[in-house]
Amino acid sequence: MLLPRDINPELSIYYNGSLILKQLIKEDYVDIINLYKFVKSESNMSLNTYMLSLDWLFLSDIAVVTESGEVKLCS
Repeated sequence: MLLPRDINPELSIYYNGSLILKQLIKEDYVDIINLYKFVKSESNMSLNTYMLSLDWLFLSDIAVVTESGEVKLCS
């Protein structure tokens, strides 16, 4: 859910997308699995939330996953 009403904001796609962006700003290219491991260690994010957040970043033209499985910011 993008903006939750009845639950913690830490479960929202916007918040979790910002955690992914924070890591992508630090590194140019990040392997999709290593990115999930880092974000999970920081916030205990579920795999479903991670994938939804990546989808949201992709649909917003903020990040892209390359054919080799690396996530990078769009320029």
